[in-house]
Amino acid sequence: MNASKSATLSDDTAYESASAMTPLALRTAIRRGEHTGPTTGYASGYLQGNLAILPTSYADEFLQFCAKNSKSCPLIGMSEPGSPFIPALGKDLDIRTDLPGYRVFRGSADYTSVSDLTDIWRDDLVTFVLGCSFSFEAAITRGGVRLRHMDARRNVPMYVTNIQTAAAGRFHGPLVVSMRSFAASDAIRAILYSDRYRLAHGAPVHIGDPAQIGIADIMKPDFGNEPVIEEGDIPVFWACGVTPQMAIRNVMPEFAITHEPGLMLVTDVLAEAAEFSL
Repeated sequence: MNASKSATLSDDTAYESASAMTPLALRTAIRRGEHTGPTTGYASGYLQGNLAILPTSYADEFLQFCAKNSKSCPLIGMSEPGSPFIPALGKDLDIRTDLPGYRVFRGSADYTSVSDLTDIWRDDLVTFVLGCSFSFEAAITRGGVRLRHMDARRNVPMYVTNIQTAAAGRFHGPLVVSMRSFAASDAIRAILYSDRYRLAHGAPVHIGDPAQIGIADIMKPDFGNEPVIEEGDIPVFWACGVTPQMAIRNVMPEFAITHEPGLMLVTDVLAEAAEFSL
C-alpha cells in the first residue's frame, strides 16, 4: 500500500472514531484535558452549542438580542442565574468544565483564554447556549458530501462581515459567518441538508463572492483556520454563533465568558430532533 493511501485510511479511521464518540465520552475527555481542540466532526448527529455567559444585569437585553437575531443566535438553552447546569441539554453537563476552551472578558475587548471556569464562576452568571453549524455537518457528510476542513483536520474558517445584526439595548454588532467550500453540485446538496437544522443556523446567508459581504481576503479568516478551497469551488457562508462575541465586545460588560471559536459545547440532544425536543 502506498504512503498516501495509507494516510487516507488512517485519516478516515480517525474521523470515524471521533464521529462515533458519545457526547458524554467527549465531555469526559474534555474535563480530563484529553481533548483540547475543535469539536467539528465529533459525536456525529448531536447538537453542538456556542456559549455566552453574562451577569444577570445583562441577561434580559442579551435574550432580546438572541430573539431579534435568531438566524445567528438560535437559543437552545439558558441557565438559572448562578447555575452551571442546563439539564435539558445533558444531565451530567457542567458549563464550567465541558468545553475545550473559553474566553474570559473583563471590561474590554481583550480576553484571557482558559480551559476551566470553576475558580472564576460567580453566583450572578447566566449561561446562554446557541446552536452551532457543526450540528448539521453530520447530515451533509451522511449525504455523501465531504467537508474540506474536516478532511484537512482544521477548524472551520469564520469571518466578520459588513452585515449588521439587529440591536437590542446595548447589544449590537456585525454578523460573523462560517464558510465551507464545495463543487457546485455539492453546494446545492449542502444547502438543502442544512436548511432542515434551523436551531443550527439553517440555510446559508450568502453564496459566492465574499467581497459582497465585506470579506476582503477569504484566505485570511478572522477566526478558525485557513480554508481549503479547490479550483472551481463555490464558497458558502452560514451565520455563525461567534456573532455574540462581537456584540459583547461592543458592550464591554465588566465580566463575560464565551467559547473559543470552534471549541463547542456538545449536548445530548439529537440535532434532527432538536426543534421538537427543546
